[in-house]
Amino acid sequence: MPVLIPDETLFEAGLSEREGLVEIACRLFEAGKLTLWSGARLAQLSRVAFEQELQARHIALYRPTVADLEADLRALDQLGI
Repeated sequence: MPVLIPDETLFEAGLSEREGLVEIACRLFEAGKLTLWSGARLAQLSRVAFEQELQARHIALYRPTVADLEADLRALDQLGI
């Protein structure tokens, strides 16, 4: 389903069509609505280029959960570290 953003809106935001697409993809990723790969596809960028766009906006690439931390601690405990 195409989404149309009026040229005036992009102009007001100071964005080209391409920049607007990247911005939307980054913000949807930040909100947890898109995965890294989905965001890159929406932005029409490689994964690495999308990661660079996220980093430029100070958006964390990885968001570990409490469960991730607990799993890491269990693994370290099993390794005796």
